[in-house]
Amino acid sequence: MISKVAVLVAALASLWAVGAQAQLLPQDTEVWKPEPLVVTPAAQLGGAPPSDAIVLFGGKDLGEWVTSKDKSPAGWSVADGLLTVNKAAGNIETKRSFRDFQLHIEWRVPANISGTGQGRGNSGVFLASTGRGDAGYELQILDSYANPTYVNGQAASIYKQRPPLVNASRKPGEWQTYDVIWRAPVFGADGVVAKPARVSVLHNGVLVQDNFALAGETVYIGQPAYRPHGAAPIKLQAHGDRSEPISFRNIWVRELPPSV
Repeated sequence: MISKVAVLVAALASLWAVGAQAQLLPQDTEVWKPEPLVVTPAAQLGGAPPSDAIVLFGGKDLGEWVTSKDKSPAGWSVADGLLTVNKAAGNIETKRSFRDFQLHIEWRVPANISGTGQGRGNSGVFLASTGRGDAGYELQILDSYANPTYVNGQAASIYKQRPPLVNASRKPGEWQTYDVIWRAPVFGADGVVAKPARVSVLHNGVLVQDNFALAGETVYIGQPAYRPHGAAPIKLQAHGDRSEPISFRNIWVRELPPSV
């Protein structure tokens, strides 16, 4: 039997941990140096999706997407084959849920982008959305072409966890690609993570994340941690920065069998 003293000690420890987390600042988990080497990617972008791919956005409609907040129809705009963020409408996510997958997505920061640092073309791909808002695991989207910020928050970073191996960003106004291999975390019957999530990413054809093991879900303040979950939607972020909204096209996913 657990004694009342032990229960009290555990409760006090939990309260202390919550209090300590509340005292942290976003800057506590920002890493600025060393900056990833800048490389110039090849000119050619990805082509048509493979025959077994699920097309999440092919330029016509948002039939595969809903608003993250309440699962209502997605409120972003579709015009001229492009999907453009509507910041007022909030994040959107796929109707379907996935575990392990290959994802291809193309995105473009507008040529007239304004702002600096994190306030310049900010968005993100959440490879598994685990709740409302920004809950989940984020692959950062940002204008990182000659736009300094903390390196674990620049384009192609696993936000606040891992900077990209190199900076393969194109200029604003040019299309960019992410090709992602996502391995979802595995949890035991007790809810404890048995296998961490792993991710590999090619940014414009350049390897920027190499089978990286995530420490948990993305958090803006404090340290990442895991919460048990199953298959999850893919989410696109409507970030609240004041810069001009970015656009997407040619989004598809291939479901993969679990890794051994």
